[in-house]
Amino acid sequence: MSGSDPKHISSEPLASVVDFQWLIDSDVDGLLELAEKPQKVTSSDRLERAFLEIVEFRRTRDRIPSSTTREIAERKLGARLDGILSDEEKVAALKHLDEFGLLETTAAPASIDDLLGSDDFDLLGDDSGLLDVSELPQRKLPDSPDSVAKRTKAEEFEAFEPLFRAKHAELADGTYQLIPFPGMHTIEAGNFFVLNGVMLFVAEVGETTTLAVGGKQRQKQRLRVIFENGTESSMYRQSLSIRLYEADGQALARAGHDLNEVGDVDEESGHIYVLRSRSNDPQIASTQDLYKIGFTQHSVEQRIAHAADAPTYLMAPVDIVADYRTYNLKPSALEHLLHRVFAEVRLNITQIDTKGRQYDPSEWFVVPLKVINQAITMIMSGEIVDYVYDASRRALVPRRGEI
Repeated sequence: MSGSDPKHISSEPLASVVDFQWLIDSDVDGLLELAEKPQKVTSSDRLERAFLEIVEFRRTRDRIPSSTTREIAERKLGARLDGILSDEEKVAALKHLDEFGLLETTAAPASIDDLLGSDDFDLLGDDSGLLDVSELPQRKLPDSPDSVAKRTKAEEFEAFEPLFRAKHAELADGTYQLIPFPGMHTIEAGNFFVLNGVMLFVAEVGETTTLAVGGKQRQKQRLRVIFENGTESSMYRQSLSIRLYEADGQALARAGHDLNEVGDVDEESGHIYVLRSRSNDPQIASTQDLYKIGFTQHSVEQRIAHAADAPTYLMAPVDIVADYRTYNLKPSALEHLLHRVFAEVRLNITQIDTKGRQYDPSEWFVVPLKVINQAITMIMSGEIVDYVYDASRRALVPRRGEI
């Protein structure tokens, strides 16, 4: 029977196999290929991706995200980092991705002294007085050289006040502009910032000191920060930076310049000084309101060290009456302005030095001290170009044609 023919029984399956293989070989468009099954995303993958977002923020912003900022996106990353740091297992799992040391933690302080010494941002400062225990019995402790900085009344604030007035004027006329705080690298001597609505001036940056904090060596610099309300602080550079970040502080930058070029021309140029002579010469000792007004790029004390032997100081010791620190001021421009403003009352006297040579001192003027201080203030603010000194009225008055 045909049904028992073995050749007939095996021929059809063989043909089917050949046809199917031909179909696979002819699938040039890959229509018969099965899509790869997507790999399952694990909790470890999600953790790494979340941490890499924090790393990218640190790379682009050059700082760690804050969990207390008003910026929602940053606050989310900051809270995420806080959560990671609180979980030792997560920290261990992410160590290989931590290129900026975000996961490094300091050892717990072993004592109260260690805790106070690790206050990088002056967070333990008590400006409000809530922690004042001065009325309670206290155990006497040695003074700490690394004490927490607090604001005090600014010494010689009158020397800095003209700088604030000048900066407000430059903000008003558009020469300077307020920009978001660019970062700690811009906290340099001569730069201005605004913290909680108050303008401040970085007058000095102290030398870098290395302190052992929590078992680690940290570098810090004390500042002398002058506030326009007449106070000053010796806070750390890092402290000012974090406060400017937290309070959405601003920096003053010359209009049209890059954000990193804060205070690009605010460089200390020297000191304007006012001196009083201690000469015993009757012509000099009997002259009222006689002052020398000068400029030095170094300290005034260094400038007058040998006054008694110098004709320009009337061959006698002098007393420093005023010392104004100046910024962005050319000595030649200063001398020209002073000579022009007080030309009418320049001291007219001929002296003889120790070698018998005659000389005429040119920087001594007979003018009230309060007028000199007013003139120096107006020189630094630029207003002086519209004024002259009226000897009869003993006052600075507008130039003819000015109102």
